[in-house]
Order: sequence, then structure tokens, then C-alpha cells
Amino acid sequence: MAKVHITNVVVLDNPSSFLNPFQFQLTFECIEKLEEDLEWKMIYVGSAESEAFDQVLDTIYVGPVPEGRHIFVFQAEPPNVSRIPEQDAVGVTVVLLTCSYRNQEFVRVGYFINNEYADPELRENPPPKPLFHKMTRNILATKPRVTRFKINWDDTPANGVAGPSSGLDGEVAADDMGTNGIHHHDGEGNEGEDDDDDEQMDAGSDSNSQQQHSLHHHPPAEHDENSIALPPTEMPEFNENSNSLAMEC
Repeated sequence: MAKVHITNVVVLDNPSSFLNPFQFQLTFECIEKLEEDLEWKMIYVGSAESEAFDQVLDTIYVGPVPEGRHIFVFQAEPPNVSRIPEQDAVGVTVVLLTCSYRNQEFVRVGYFINNEYADPELRENPPPKPLFHKMTRNILATKPRVTRFKINWDDTPANGVAGPSSGLDGEVAADDMGTNGIHHHDGEGNEGEDDDDDEQMDAGSDSNSQQQHSLHHHPPAEHDENSIALPPTEMPEFNENSNSLAMEC
């Protein structure tokens, strides 16, 4: 059983200028104390053509993590625009939030992003060279895609290797973030049943008090169109009229 569950994600400052920092408020529950750090990453998908254009915007380490409910804001600077192919500057792409324990990724939350010019004239007649300072970034906050992986949470074996993933906690579609050809980051492991979906994720629950850890806590943001409490296992149908996938966890 997973020892960490993300219960809520709030996208802050959205929509925003393309050059503004990304900000996500994350709430997670830890069912028992973790002796080692959780590693959180924010990844910007620069192009659907190749993972070579992916950018890790930031990596933070949280730990040791006591049992209980924790809230923090994950902020990262925007991507390096010089590494984004010009043909992929405008349109739909993806930002990923991942969390790992002992170098094993156990959860990934993906959001579609729509980058477009704020000026209608520029939208109609885009310049040959992207003008990022004139673009607006709109994260589709209510349509995340969550994938979870089974990992070895126990003490590292005597050989010092934690061991491979034993399978996926949640079913993974063949094209995880597949709208308009957007690629996804694939984890190792076999598709399997989800053993960790016993609770509906709800950031408003006070069943556990907030605990202090290496990051400062932030007050919970109000629920709005940028807030999503991660739903139960059953996945809603895909909305063909949007550039997003219904979320699974």
C-alpha cells in the first residue's frame, strides 16, 4: 500500500503570463513517518516530437516526513524559451508533477496547457518568431491526469538496491497524455489493479492535523476552477471536445 497520497492540487495564478512562475499548492497525506526525503519534480514538455525538449523546471526535497496531512506550494520558474522549438511555442502542451521515494517514482500528475497570444490580432496573424512575453499560459486545472506506480516503500535491501517497481497502482492508457500527439513519460512496471484507491482525495478533510516538515506550510487555497480534489478510481469518459483527458487515480 502506498504510504503517501496526494489529496488535492490547486493551480495558483492561472491563467497567467507565459513568463510568470508556475505555482501549484499540493496537499498530501502520509500514513506513517518516512525516514527519507520525498523528491518532487516539475517538468515542462517542450515538444510532442521528442522528450529531448522536456525541461525539469525545479526539483525539491521534502523530508523527513512525519505522519499526517501536509500542504506546500511548489513554485518554479517558466521554461527556458530558447529550448522550445518555435513550431511548438503556441498551442497545447503538458506540465508534469512527479513524486519519488528512494529514486522510485510513485505518482505523476499531468496537466494540459494552452499557450496563446493575448492579443487577438497576434492570434490571427502569429509572428514568424514566437513572442513569449505576449503569450498567456492557461493550465486546464480541472482536467489532470494522475498515474500511480507501486514501489518498494520498505527499507532498502542489504545490497543497497530498492528493487524495481512491481506494477502500476492505476491503469495507464497507451497514450497517457495523448491529445494532439503529446507524448507522456512512461514508468516501469506492469499494468495492474489499484490497491490504494480506498479514499476519495479531499483537501478539506481535517482528520489529520498539519505536521511541520522541511518546507513551510501554506494556508489551503479556496476551491475554484483552479482547484481539483482528486476523485475515486472510476474514470469518467473522455471529453472529445476538449484538449484534456479525464483523470484517473
